[in-house]
Parts: sequence; structure tokens; C-alpha cells
Amino acid sequence: MGLLLQFVGNWGHALAAVLFAALGIFLFRRRNDAAEMRMLSVAMLLTSSWALYVSFGGVAKPLSGLGENMRNAAWLMTMFVMLRRGPVGRGGKAGGIVAVYVAVAGLILLQTFTDLAWYELALDPDLHGALVTVSLILRMMTAIGSLLLLHHLYAAWPSRERGGVTLLFGALAAMWAYDLMLYAIGYLVPGRASELFALRGLLMALLAPVIAIGLRKGMAERLTLSRTLTFQSLSIFAVALYVILLTATAVLIELIAGPYARVVEIAAVFFTAVTALVLLPSPRLRALWKVQVAKHFFQHRYDYRTEWMRFGETIGRPGENPAPLGERVAKAIADITDSPAALLLLRDDQGGLMLETDWNWGDDLPEGASLSPAIVARLEQSSWIIDLGKRRAADAALPLPDWMMQDARLWALVPLIHFNRLTGAILLARPPIDRRLDWEDFDMLRAAGRQVATYISEAQGQQALDDAARFDEFNRRFAFIIHDIKNLVSQLSLLARNAERHADNPEFRADMILTLQESVGKMNDLLARLSQHNKGRAEDPRPFALRGLLDHAAATRARQHPIRVSGEAPDALADPARVELIVTHLLQNAIDASAPDAPVELRLSADASEILVEIIDQGRGMSAEYVRRELFKPFSSSKAGGFGIGAFEARALAQAMGGRIDVDSRPGVGSRFTLRLPRAPHTQEKAA
Repeated sequence: MGLLLQFVGNWGHALAAVLFAALGIFLFRRRNDAAEMRMLSVAMLLTSSWALYVSFGGVAKPLSGLGENMRNAAWLMTMFVMLRRGPVGRGGKAGGIVAVYVAVAGLILLQTFTDLAWYELALDPDLHGALVTVSLILRMMTAIGSLLLLHHLYAAWPSRERGGVTLLFGALAAMWAYDLMLYAIGYLVPGRASELFALRGLLMALLAPVIAIGLRKGMAERLTLSRTLTFQSLSIFAVALYVILLTATAVLIELIAGPYARVVEIAAVFFTAVTALVLLPSPRLRALWKVQVAKHFFQHRYDYRTEWMRFGETIGRPGENPAPLGERVAKAIADITDSPAALLLLRDDQGGLMLETDWNWGDDLPEGASLSPAIVARLEQSSWIIDLGKRRAADAALPLPDWMMQDARLWALVPLIHFNRLTGAILLARPPIDRRLDWEDFDMLRAAGRQVATYISEAQGQQALDDAARFDEFNRRFAFIIHDIKNLVSQLSLLARNAERHADNPEFRADMILTLQESVGKMNDLLARLSQHNKGRAEDPRPFALRGLLDHAAATRARQHPIRVSGEAPDALADPARVELIVTHLLQNAIDASAPDAPVELRLSADASEILVEIIDQGRGMSAEYVRRELFKPFSSSKAGGFGIGAFEARALAQAMGGRIDVDSRPGVGSRFTLRLPRAPHTQEKAA
């Protein structure tokens, strides 16, 4: 136990020496000419020197007492300078307190002589014990006098300026209060003071950052402090103070309780430990602690940089299964005010707001959660953030629905405004520490609400674009189907006209039945293609011979127009159904462009890697500009009543199978459409 106390005492004082030295050097390097800053720097450097000596020599060395006297004198001189030159002195309130400073200075001087006598003179044990007792009494009186002076200085300080000195004075009060308790116990129970001497170094190490935080408000160059680090540091300080008080309480119990001291100590430790375990995990206590830290240690309630980074991280949270956008934006707003839950209301078709989703609300969602168009219009005009607790306590200028006013869990309403239009609203649940909204809350929630409204509006716009794209895809597919149906109708119309003249011809009737069966089959194929047409790649490509397909296409239109088929080629790797659609489109276009007595030619050939199908007509032809700009443009047609999607669909189908369509056309001469399809792999090997 003795080695542990020595270790804690040495390293605790060493840490305090480092921290006070760093703070003193920082103040000294600022080259501030103010006497208060110079004295603060000196006091901190002397405190560092005293702590460093104690860490090496221990508290039993007489020079440690001299170092403590110098430390106390430096801090008292700093307080005196603040008294004379600060707001107290300028206001003429110093008065007769100067005499108390002189008295305490006399105590420190007398203490110094006592320490020197103890160090220089060889005294007998009885006189030595009396000298130690006098030293303890003098140190207690010094601590009491210092606390009285500190209290007077703080009480006389103008209340509007106390924020800059509260932490400094609080740290000094803790230092001298600990000294008073230490020397009182050393006087009453000398054997139990060693623990408190060892813990004093840790206390001083904890006081250094507290002083730094307090000084930042009065510095031209403010220290930039992390709220998280401050919160954690103060939590550690509170735990350390708890341990110190527990140790001091144990010493006092042993002093007072006598033979029952051990039982009382165990009961006290058990009670305090259980109390700490029950209270510390409480969200309410944690929220209260955060509120108090933000209120007393920082100029603003929010750390705007941290809040905005957390806000962006919540909205754009990565992951395989992220929460829906509505839940993310509700959580992002709720986290700003530590609200445990939130509701998101979005605009409906009637101009009001309807409940869209919630974050962490549970199953007890408010019934009829909606806002009328009249309230929406008022919110849109005013952009008010409504404190529902305040509205319940007084008549409101904006009438709110009963479900909102009667639900005690609801705390605030944040409108989401995007380009002066109300996109939605977020209702926040009451945080663990209930409070009224202030101007910082309003500014923060207003800015966050506008950002959230932007995200929601962009998401809604993207959803509208996706819906439009799906409708466009459906319309495009349907346009292709209509174009194919038009071709079938043209073929059936021609069949109906010929039937009036050739109905008695058995060969015509057989051909008519064959044409009707083929048309029914194609219509069934068209219905199937409504759900799978043009998915971007050929379905089930396979090698097949094109000559039979071309002969069949020519035969079905032989009565409509003369068609010649020529050439041979190896198998192509493609989808036969799609190739048939392409040939049908291009062949029908060639027939429409040709004179009745001008035949259309289908030529089949091949090169090293592709199969070529040429559709050649001797019709009107097209200009190069029309081919480049209009031919493959959907809904652009040179034919009266045409849909303008035959060539567009043919090219799309060819590209989906890895092929392409080339066009060579001249006005008055005719056109040549060349369909190029991939050659089947085994035919490529034979050609090689």
C-alpha cells in the first residue's frame, strides 16, 4: 500500500507540474502586457516548480513546504492584482480587504520562518513535534484566509463579468479547500494524512485544464476546446473528486466512529457505489450533465462543426441496408436537440401534411396526425418553429390541431422549407431534460430543416424522374407494339381487299388461312413482348440459318409486292425472333418506299466475322442529312401517318444482339439497309 501511495503521489505531482508549466509558458509567450496575465503566468510556473519538487523529493522534505508557501503567495498576489486592476478596483470596491491580504501574507511569512527553523535547527523531538503542530495550524489558517479573500473577490466581481473568472476562482477554491481538509486531518489524525497527500497531485493535475478553460474567455486568442474532450475530462474530474471525497469521508468516519469505524466505512462505500451505479447510466443524468457543461463552459449551446458533420453522416449514412430517407432525416433533426424520437409529415395531394414515417416513436403513433392546408399555408408564410410546450401554456397565434396540442410527448414542430415552399414538417419528442427552445435552437433547427427539405425535395424529384422513366419505357414498348400492329393491320387490310375478288379461288383461301394463322401468332408474340421487349441484350442467342427466315418473310409479302431473295451465308449468332422483327420492319419500309413494279431485293452474304443481310429498294431514297439526323430518331417519319419508330426499333434490336445497321441512300435512286450480325463461333473456325 505504501508503494502504491508513493507511486500515485509522485506521478500525480509530476503530471500537475507538466500541465501547469505548459499553461504558464503559453501565457508567457503571448507577451501580454497586462499585469494580471503576467502574474497568472508566474503563479502557474511557481505551482509547477512546487509540484515538480514534490514529485522528486516527497512531501516530507521541508523545501516542499517552502515551495507551497511560494505557490500560495503567488496566487494571492495574482488575486491582489486582479482586485486592484480589475473591475472591482475600478469600481472602488476594494475597501479594507487589503488588510486581510496583509494578514494572510503575514501568515505565509511566519510559516516560512517555521519551515526554515524546522530545516536548519537541530531540535529535540518534543520541540520538533510542537513546531509541526504550529506549522499545520498556520497552514490551515492560510487556507481559511485565502478562501475568505477568494470569496470576497468573487462576490465583489461584477455579475455580468463573472463568466470569465468563475472556473479560475473555482479551481483556486478547490485547491485551498483540499489543503484545509488535508491539514485538518493531519492535525487530528496524523497517521491517515498520507493518502490525502498522495492524491493532492492528481487533484492539481485536474485543476490545470479547468483553469485553462476558464481563462479562454478572457484571452484574445481563445483556446479551441473539443466539447467531447471537455465532457470526458470533467467526467474524469468528477470521478476523481468522488474518490477523494470518499477517502476523506473514510478518514473522518474512522476519527469519529471509533470501534465501529470499519462497519460504517463499508456501509458508506456500499451505499455510494450502488447510488453511482444506479444514477450514472441514466440517460436523464447524462443529458443533464451535457446541458450543464454546454451552459457553463461554452459560449454557444452547439458545437456547430461537430453537429453539422454528424448531421451529414446521419443523412448520408453508408451501409448495405440503410434506413429509408424519411427515418434518417427525422433522426438527424432529433439528434440536434437530443430528442428520443421524431415524426415526419410530408405534403399530400390536397396541400396538407400527412404522417409519412417515424423514427424510434414506437407503436403509439398519434391518431389523425395531419395538418390542414390552412395551417400549411401559415407555416409556409411564417417559417415558424413552434415550441409546443409554450403554445400549450398560452394562446397561440397559429391554431394547431387537437391531436398535437393534447399529446404531451410532442415538444417542437420544425417546418421543412424548400424555395419558400413547405415540403413537410418534423415533430420532435420531448428530450430527457425538458427545456424551452431558445434562439440558438431556432437558428440551428431552421438551418437543418432547410437542408432536410432540400434532400427530401431532391429525393421526390428523383422518384418522379424514375416514375417518368418507367412510364417512358412502357410507352416506348407500347409504341413498338403499335408499330408492329400497324404492319399487321396493313397486311390484313390487303388480304381483306383481295378477298372480295379472289374469295372463290381455293389457292387464295389456303394462302389467306396461312396469313391469318401467322398474324395471330405474331399478335401473341407482341403481347408477350410487352413485358420483356428490349431489355438491353439479346435473349438466348443461338446459331441459326438466315436464308429460311428471309424466304419466309418474302413469301408472306409476295402478293403485296415483288421481292427477290438471293445469296447464302453461314449461321448467325442471334435471336431469331428479333432478327425477324428487324427484317420485317426494314422490308415493309422498303415496300412502302418503292413503286409497285419496282422489286425489293434481299441479299444474304458474309465476311470474316459478320453475316450481312441487305434490303435494297429502288424507291425515293433519302438525303445524307436526313439519314444522319432524322432516320433513327423516334417519332420522326417521312411517311404520312407513320409512327417514325420502325428504323429506331430495328437499330435498337440489332444493337441489343451485338450487331448494327448501316444505311446507304441517295434521293431518286433508292436505299440499301445492311443488317450486320455476329457470326456463329463454329462458322468462324471453319472460315479461318
